[in-house]
Amino acid sequence: MALLPEEIKPAMQGVIPSDVVTCARDGTPNTTAISQVYYVDADHVALSHQFFNKTVRNVRENPRAAVWLISPKTFDSWDLEVEFERSETSGPVFETMDMQVEAIASMVGMKGIFKLRAADIYRVISVTKNVDERISLGEIADGR
Repeated sequence: MALLPEEIKPAMQGVIPSDVVTCARDGTPNTTAISQVYYVDADHVALSHQFFNKTVRNVRENPRAAVWLISPKTFDSWDLEVEFERSETSGPVFETMDMQVEAIASMVGMKGIFKLRAADIYRVISVTKNVDERISLGEIADGR
């Protein structure tokens, strides 16, 4: 059964950074912003593995993670529960994500600083649309 609805795809274009939450084996949480959550298929996403070594370490110890996405079109937010499957350092998903990371970096004046190390592929366990948690432009501009 496909878990990711069509309406979530705009939230996966890298316009608004996403958050990923992981836990170490001892339960210590770690939250980090990531530049891209990429739609692989209706049951899988790829997270851009760029800088976050603590996140990677946590996922190797405990493969479950939570991802928070915001749609730049509607400002609806989504929560994904995911489980790590593998890392890809070549191939179509990696190449597409690498180009998109470069484009994002160029748009924010950080070309050459963002480097995609891998496309980490996760199986989607659950998807929740946060109906009452729509983000307003004012909140984003104010950093709330």
